[in-house]
Amino acid sequence: MPEAKPSHTCIECGSPLAGGQRYCLHCGARSGDQDATVAGLIAAARGHGATATPGSSASGPSAARPPGPAAHSERGASGSGPGLRLPSPFVCVLLLALFAGFGILLGSMAAKPSGGALAADAGSHLKLVLPAAGSASGTPASSPAGAPAAEEASESEAAAAAGETESSPASAAAPSTTAAKKPTSASGGGQPSGSADGSGAGGRSSVPTPAKTLPPIKHVFVVMLSDEPYATAFGPASSSSYLSHTLEAKGELLTRYDAVAHEELANEVALISGQGPTAETAADCPNYTAITPSGVGPDEQVLGNGCVYPASTQTLAGQLAARHLTWRAYVQGTGEPGSQVGACSHPALGASDPTAVQTASTGSYATFRNPFVYFASIADSSECASNDVGLGALKGDLSSTASTPSFAYIVPDRCDDGNPTPCTPGASAGMVPAGSFLSSVVPEILGSKAYRESGLLVITVDEAPSSGEYADSSSCCGQPAFPNLPASSGAFTPRGGGTVGALLLSPYVRGGTTSSEAFNHFSLLRTIENIFSLKHIGYAAAAGVSAFEPSLFTATRSG
Repeated sequence: MPEAKPSHTCIECGSPLAGGQRYCLHCGARSGDQDATVAGLIAAARGHGATATPGSSASGPSAARPPGPAAHSERGASGSGPGLRLPSPFVCVLLLALFAGFGILLGSMAAKPSGGALAADAGSHLKLVLPAAGSASGTPASSPAGAPAAEEASESEAAAAAGETESSPASAAAPSTTAAKKPTSASGGGQPSGSADGSGAGGRSSVPTPAKTLPPIKHVFVVMLSDEPYATAFGPASSSSYLSHTLEAKGELLTRYDAVAHEELANEVALISGQGPTAETAADCPNYTAITPSGVGPDEQVLGNGCVYPASTQTLAGQLAARHLTWRAYVQGTGEPGSQVGACSHPALGASDPTAVQTASTGSYATFRNPFVYFASIADSSECASNDVGLGALKGDLSSTASTPSFAYIVPDRCDDGNPTPCTPGASAGMVPAGSFLSSVVPEILGSKAYRESGLLVITVDEAPSSGEYADSSSCCGQPAFPNLPASSGAFTPRGGGTVGALLLSPYVRGGTTSSEAFNHFSLLRTIENIFSLKHIGYAAAAGVSAFEPSLFTATRSG
């Protein structure tokens, strides 16, 4: 046995050690005894099952030896020894999940709020919707469909009847818990009619409270464009910067608003009556014939072939008149100096429609863009010529609240409606002339007293194309299988008219916001009926159709 080395040299190899040096730099041997507590913990972790005693060393060969079979038997099924015990796999996973959740929460709290944004990718047909931080979530509620107005509260009134607190017009407006399907980006601030145009854009943002009822809207304006998909009307492929940028910044964009059929007339009829198409209205009615036989099926649907609905068919116009409310259709190209056709223009019953194919003699007016004249209750009445008028009458009607109708339906002619087919050879077509039309008409509406006090303007499109690059026949909202058409060839859902989008502008709408909730033309009809406390008619009463929710109207109206 070698002689003991001085304390300042290594006892294993004799290399010199500095004062207080714990390990030899040459051979790695430890100098001096290990702390008793540390040695005990190491021994227990290695499975020896024995606690080191003071004065023992953990640096020798036996301390480095891995545990043998006896040590493994002491661990048992849990894999832990009598000293330190490792958590079970389940507890480990749970702890990891808790730490990960805490990290995500901490990161979201530290992140700078962006308020949400719209992102348009010029190389895509889609517009991305980036939700605002802190958007609420939930599911929309709807009232029983089709109940008479005298017996049933509107969907907004039903919420109050269920015990919910009703908001006043001054506070009727912020994203409620129904906003999960409607990611919104409130990039426009939040001041509504306080801005110069009463659009709801600009100003200082405020913290809104959840809206429980629809705001007290008294005037609804609808501008109906034609034959454009969402991507080219409102999305990144739009060639109208006025609509897709200027107006979108002032209103709320419904990115999943669908048409219900092809072609134009079928959708326009659906919007003002809740009726599905016949084979003839789905072909834009080249022959102006009455629907025969005219039986009535489920959902109040008129059954038969033809274009002109019998006088018994309910319409939004008839509903408004019965409540002593007013309506007017402003149809560009009719009843004005220089136009070839007069007010309430339509062919004689049973005759072919000369405007079905545009010629120099017919001008830019198309009967199938004027849905009111396809209802005998309107076309055969003396009021048709006074209510179905030219676009030129709009400006005068907007001059006062009293002369502004409760419901205004605005129809651009073939040259300005957005249809990609030129109205004359070599003429501009699509959204460029449509944007020019909007830039001349919309400011008149937004500047009117009726709009600024209690108005809602909806700009939408009758249908998406049925062929070509942007062909779309998608549907939503419990799309019915229309009884007058052949069975749908769709593999999963009935064919619709494709996604067209809709833009809402109102003193009650927060500018620059977006909703991805699913709506269609029947939804818009149902909403208008709710606004004026009317009965839901036709497919607007269907269970799968939801009206626009109060949470869409998120601006706090001032003044």
